Amino acid sequence: MSSTYVLAILLAAGIATQSVLSDAVGRVARLQTATTVFAGVFIQAVPFLVLGVVISGAIAAFVSPALLRRVLPRNETAAIGVAGLVGMALPGCECGVVPVARRLIDQGAPSSVALAFLLSAPAINPVVLVATAVAFPGEPGMVWARFTGSLGTALVMGLLWARLGRPAWMLPRPGGHDHCATGRTRWEVFTEAARHDLLQASAFLVLGAAAAAALHVLVPPTWYQHLAGQMTLAVLVMALLAIVLALCSEADAFVASSMSALPLLPRLVFLVVGPAVDVKLFAMQAGTFGRRFAIRFSPLTFAVAVGCGALAGYIFLGGAR
Repeated sequence: MSSTYVLAILLAAGIATQSVLSDAVGRVARLQTATTVFAGVFIQAVPFLVLGVVISGAIAAFVSPALLRRVLPRNETAAIGVAGLVGMALPGCECGVVPVARRLIDQGAPSSVALAFLLSAPAINPVVLVATAVAFPGEPGMVWARFTGSLGTALVMGLLWARLGRPAWMLPRPGGHDHCATGRTRWEVFTEAARHDLLQASAFLVLGAAAAAALHVLVPPTWYQHLAGQMTLAVLVMALLAIVLALCSEADAFVASSMSALPLLPRLVFLVVGPAVDVKLFAMQAGTFGRRFAIRFSPLTFAVAVGCGALAGYIFLGGAR
């Protein structure tokens, strides 16, 4: 049974039992609060998630890695910068960008350039930045800080990999989710890519909204106060949480905004780390480029993302806000 049918069955079951579920939730105050938080995060994020997967599907159907390869400069350092900025214009789900990066390498692009694109596209595209602005109204510094921290992560990792990376660590191999399979029409590629991205991103959005609701009602307020008073610890906790939750970048800002008891800086690091390194990305990268690559690339990316996110926060958010 495909994931589409599973989703349809779950939705039908929810509609059929909505009165029973509503009565059960209404009898418990904590469940009411958790349901309100869950619904708020989910409903706010869905429009941006849908827009993101539609654009991602269109890119899969109409923008080929060969086209990206043609716009890249021959100089590797310049190409890393261009690849990082190209990510602004080409939104895509984190898992969808991994095979695109692999195809860029197969077509002759330096691995450092492909990795800069891989890190920037899910993190600094317009859908993500607009979603961040909506999730944090009155805090334009969050948008600029997220953009700067994420772009900095992509460029620094590209430059580091150009200097430190070894071809033997990265072994492109067939497999993974390939949006651009041959022998299909553009419409088929578009619908398959959009369907895949929507189902996957929706699953992680549900997980993220549920986690936000659970954190809101299960974690004592004193814990947040303790974290808020220890900025370094708060940054590390939020960075690790981003790895575990593995949220879609179009929706993670709404989960971060729901953690209003924490300062902005740890929540910013959460937004910078998430699209760069998490458990699902590690699995995708290990399957696409090899385990030796993922074991080296992910910890280094984590350290760079935390550093770039914290630095951007101190610049645009005034430090410990």
